[in-house]
Amino acid sequence: MHPALIGSLAFAGWTRPLFWFLVGLVFLGAMPLVVASVQFVVIGRHYRHDHYDAAGPFFPRIAVLIPAWNEGAVIGASIDRLLSLEYPADRLRIYVVDDASTDETPQVVLGRAAAHPGRVVHLRRDKGGEGKAHTLNHGLALILDDDWMEALLIMDADVIYAPDSLRKMSRHLYDPKVGAVTAYIKEGSAEGNYMTRFIAYEYITAQAASRRSQNVFGALACLAGGAQLHSRSNLEAIGGRIDTSSLAEDTFTTFNTQLAGNRVVFDGNATVLAEEPGNIGGLWKQRLRWARGNVHVTKHFKHIWFRHSRTHRLGSVAFGISWFCLFLLPIFMILSSTALVILFFANFPASWRLFHRLWIVNAVSFTFLTSFALLIDTGTARRVWREALFFPGAVSLLIIGYTCFPRLFSHVIHQDLHVGHPEARVAILIAYMWVAGCMLVAYAAKCVENTRAGRVLSPVLVYLAGFGPLLCSVTLASYFYELRGAEMKWDKTEKSGKIAV
Repeated sequence: MHPALIGSLAFAGWTRPLFWFLVGLVFLGAMPLVVASVQFVVIGRHYRHDHYDAAGPFFPRIAVLIPAWNEGAVIGASIDRLLSLEYPADRLRIYVVDDASTDETPQVVLGRAAAHPGRVVHLRRDKGGEGKAHTLNHGLALILDDDWMEALLIMDADVIYAPDSLRKMSRHLYDPKVGAVTAYIKEGSAEGNYMTRFIAYEYITAQAASRRSQNVFGALACLAGGAQLHSRSNLEAIGGRIDTSSLAEDTFTTFNTQLAGNRVVFDGNATVLAEEPGNIGGLWKQRLRWARGNVHVTKHFKHIWFRHSRTHRLGSVAFGISWFCLFLLPIFMILSSTALVILFFANFPASWRLFHRLWIVNAVSFTFLTSFALLIDTGTARRVWREALFFPGAVSLLIIGYTCFPRLFSHVIHQDLHVGHPEARVAILIAYMWVAGCMLVAYAAKCVENTRAGRVLSPVLVYLAGFGPLLCSVTLASYFYELRGAEMKWDKTEKSGKIAV
């Protein structure tokens, strides 16, 4: 942009406090990426907080609790892999709670129970459909009635554990201060597509990276639903039941564990493969359930946010900022875009300079986060590096490119379309609106997915808008579902057993 167009940042006729308020709103759009970058920097200290120094060889008697509703396609393989884990056979029992399945789930589980008497147990619920938490509580009540169990592994019916994963998790329970341990969930589809590759990259950032930083902070946001190992004493400390008031039973359990004074540990070297949705519809169902659960958690635990406690670190400033930057990300994007549009009409030179600086911050953060994440899991990185690049969307990459390398775009900007030209002003206004508008485009990808043209158009829209904005649109939708009091329905995603073992 020509220097003469930058001008002063002062508002003619506008009050200075209002101007700086709008400036603050603009940079809210960059705050989540900046906070995420700080989290990744913190990982450099993970070697001092990975808990290995307090861990030791430890093989408690573990009861594996698996809720299953119409999981006939996947439950057999999951049981078989559990039976072959590098863990003492006499110290491992598998309990499958059949939630009134109408497919072949009972037959598959009963077959494994007959082949491995005493090691595989089939528990049948006559009334199903009440949700995962109710199903877990059915099995948990029976298991706790028996003194045999010393630790409980809660997992999903489709996940596949690496042979050494359980013993890597159980070693942390050697420390009596640890109440629960979770593992690194990886997307494991044998024949993946663009959607599963996006999820695979997201899991590097959200689990392999973020949970390591949470180990450093001393507060973990969520035990992975497919990999939760609890000590018996921890289960008893939180009441011996899983919360049924929310769709986020795993996050509630995580928070309650830490509120009870027990530590929660993430072990990134214990890996578990999971089958994730291969289309936007399946992803939307899964993530809407998660997002609404996060709304419930935020409201239910409102008394802990940013309040120091000697019992836990959930009230720390670092953990609170990281939680709300993710929870309020769609709001930040909307406010940032709105402020830019207001400034566009009030003082264009000021708006352009702020927009440029906003995207410089975004560009630096995006480059750092992407490079760091791909180095954490190089095996997955080789498969998903394109999706990592397009995570913010092609349009956002174009804006980053212009912001960082304006001379490459100078011919079009300065000659073919002079900035004073109406078309140039419209393009700039659209760029300002894109900060939030990308969520609408991502949502459009969901809307057209099941149309005749959707097979081609939907992925194109996701790559244009970005997978990150797609997740933000789900979070935004969760706000509206909660505001209108929509029914809390456990809408599980379908599994087909396509994990590559």
